[in-house]
Amino acid sequence: MLSIEPKDISTAQLHGYLQSAVAPRPIAFASTISASGQPNLSPFSFFNVFSANPPILVFSPARRVRDNSVKHTLTNVEATKEVVINVVNYDIVQQASLSSTEYAEGVNEFLKSGLTAIASDLVKPFRVAESPVQFECKVNEIVSLGENGGAGNLVICEVLKIHIHESVLDKNGLIDQHKIDLVSRLGGNWYSRSNVGLFEVPKPLTTLGIGVDAIPDFVKRSPVFNGNDLGILGNVESLPTEEEIDIFVKQNFAVKGVLSADDILKKHQKAKEYLDKNDISAAWKMLLAKEI
Repeated sequence: MLSIEPKDISTAQLHGYLQSAVAPRPIAFASTISASGQPNLSPFSFFNVFSANPPILVFSPARRVRDNSVKHTLTNVEATKEVVINVVNYDIVQQASLSSTEYAEGVNEFLKSGLTAIASDLVKPFRVAESPVQFECKVNEIVSLGENGGAGNLVICEVLKIHIHESVLDKNGLIDQHKIDLVSRLGGNWYSRSNVGLFEVPKPLTTLGIGVDAIPDFVKRSPVFNGNDLGILGNVESLPTEEEIDIFVKQNFAVKGVLSADDILKKHQKAKEYLDKNDISAAWKMLLAKEI
């Protein structure tokens, strides 16, 4: 048996062991607002429910291991003492992942992830319209667990109001675990989907993805692509050049056939095929190729 004392390994190694062993973990999709009114949205898997009376949720935005900096979410809850915790289901998992990209302060992750911000009733932070359950919360206490990189900060939240999409309820008005289709976090790139099993979601680019807001409208309006598809398309550093697209078309006979048909729907369906195979570069080239 491998036996480890935490002091004998790096924080990054320890973090990896903890995340892989204490899993699967539910995801708090935390929406906050800065003291100046700037929205922020980020997922956290150090999260759970700890009390029903009063209703208490706790999540932990840890200090970054690499440079000991703190996340905007922590700064915001310290300043405003409010947060909305939205649950993450399979329908929005790619967009939730994209929102974890470390965009600069002032960048709106709702826009970058392509999710819809709707007003809360009792707190200032926005809710995520696409999330099946949203908890409006006041922050009762923030407990710092340390001052070094990797140290957590327990944000103890009291639920003031719950919003539940009727589409995930059963005939008795209770949440149907099949309908809600929640996802959870494990180690590395691994997630788990209720009643289905493990799947991978690549981490967002450290060089910053273009975001869903930079995707052309004709793609975002297409009936072929769902929110997860848009989240994947938004997690690229840049769009292909015209030269790269031309080479792609010339080298793919099937692509030429789709383009010559002058059928937008077929073009998008072909791009979707590439996305389903995790060939994001080919999907973008297909979408941006001109009809021939």
